[in-house]
Amino acid sequence: MSWASIPLKRIATLTAGGTPSVDEPAYWSDSDGGHAWAAIGDMSSADTVLTTARRISEDGLRSARIKLGEPGTILFSMYATLGHTAWLGTPAAWNQAILGLWPDPTTDARFLRYSLVSLRPHLLEQARSNTQANLNAEQVGNLVISRPPVDEQRRIADFLDAETAEIDQLAQLRHKQLELIAERDAAETYDAVRGATLGIAMHASGLAWLGQVADGFRTAAVSHEFEVSLGKMLNPSRTQGDHLRPYLRNTNVQWDRIDTTALLLMDFPPEERMRYLLRPGDLLVCEGGDPGRAAIWHGSAGELYYQKALHRVRPRGTSTVRWLYYCLRAATYMNLFAVQGNTTTIAHLTGEQLKSQRFPFPERSIQDKVVNLLDELAEDRRTFKAAVGHQLALLAERRQALIAAAVTGQIDVTTGRGVAT
Repeated sequence: MSWASIPLKRIATLTAGGTPSVDEPAYWSDSDGGHAWAAIGDMSSADTVLTTARRISEDGLRSARIKLGEPGTILFSMYATLGHTAWLGTPAAWNQAILGLWPDPTTDARFLRYSLVSLRPHLLEQARSNTQANLNAEQVGNLVISRPPVDEQRRIADFLDAETAEIDQLAQLRHKQLELIAERDAAETYDAVRGATLGIAMHASGLAWLGQVADGFRTAAVSHEFEVSLGKMLNPSRTQGDHLRPYLRNTNVQWDRIDTTALLLMDFPPEERMRYLLRPGDLLVCEGGDPGRAAIWHGSAGELYYQKALHRVRPRGTSTVRWLYYCLRAATYMNLFAVQGNTTTIAHLTGEQLKSQRFPFPERSIQDKVVNLLDELAEDRRTFKAAVGHQLALLAERRQALIAAAVTGQIDVTTGRGVAT
């Protein structure tokens, strides 16, 4: 099928958002008053925006010269999650990172949203090729979409509603599988390190617990078994100098994985290198962000140092850092560090908190046995999660290709002809 194409601004009203001064309390309202005010965070994980994190007052609306949009408005992100769309499900205003779209009577709103979805990969490619990854209202208004008759638009939207619902349901099942495996991992790790049983054996389904319930392993403070040291404080002057060396930040340390693909440099003069140099076998523990998140440095990138946002942990006794790693996993699963932190600030795991934290420390032979079993389980689960991730990627690819084909007339939605299998 061959349809005419038309710029978006010819078939829809485009309304930019705005933000009143965040320093003026009168422009904002508490949860029981004012009007909903959408930001990208409110729409990034929702198909329909019904609630917003912040609410704006009448004075705020006037100050920013913005108006409330009606339910049914299509929200389109121009910054950050570029090209993401969501329905507005409640009267609301939105910020300058979002454009509100309202189609004219000759355009089906669902078809218009699917058309915008079909364009997103091209917008992302364009953004990656430019230093400026944002769009403006004029650029969005000039986006060109196919223009079938309105009755055909509705047929296409009906077809895509049904087809994408099936794909989305399959994706939800895959995500549920990942949630269940994470819950099982949490429970088994917690039981293993707290010494809930006398013996551990491997079954095809995972860990099976044998023997009678024990009173638990010997507990001790982390400082009794390990040396804990924070990294070097970062400030602008330390990114210059004659002794620039790569270092790890909080973001480089993920669970059981250290990402060295984007290392920054900081000045580490000779007198500081021994203090902050990492050795293979060091455990790095995040102070903030996701307090307690940890991984072992195996020395794959050569000479490497670390920033103050990380704790470096080294054994001082017989206990292994791999055992402590699993203790930290169990603690974070139980939200231990979040509970201990100050809820009015960003959660942090200070050096003193980490040193004084008490964990079970059985004899070394038991630690090694439990760690080996948990490592085997972790490897099995990595394989499983990789397979599920591949399936999710294929579903997303299939969904995107189907939408693009339908809104551009590459398939006949009444017969399904042209759909790739």
